[in-house]
Amino acid sequence: MLRSDASPVELVALDAVPDQGFHAVEAVIDGEAEPLLLYRDGAEVRAWLNVCPHAGRPLDWAPGQFLKSREGHLVCAVHGAAFELQQGLCVSGPCKGDALRAVPVRVEQGRVLLD
Repeated sequence: MLRSDASPVELVALDAVPDQGFHAVEAVIDGEAEPLLLYRDGAEVRAWLNVCPHAGRPLDWAPGQFLKSREGHLVCAVHGAAFELQQGLCVSGPCKGDALRAVPVRVEQGRVLLD
């Protein structure tokens, strides 16, 4: 488990996250251990809590295994909600209009850092 304090915390090496793919990690956010979902788009990485806003369940179908639709959306394995990968907005399914909770990260020197 990783801690978050005043300094950035390394979550994972950038190379561990497949381009156009997902990676699961855990970090301390606001004093609580939270599962995170990382999505890589080239040299850029976005992060969200790995929690569907519909039912509060993890989005992965097995630990660290995520579904991506033909349209390029992240799909919740429990209820099929689809999330676009720019802002984490739910574009279809039971939580349409809601969004995943974003977590601030940055890429620096080949590392994904929690801000």
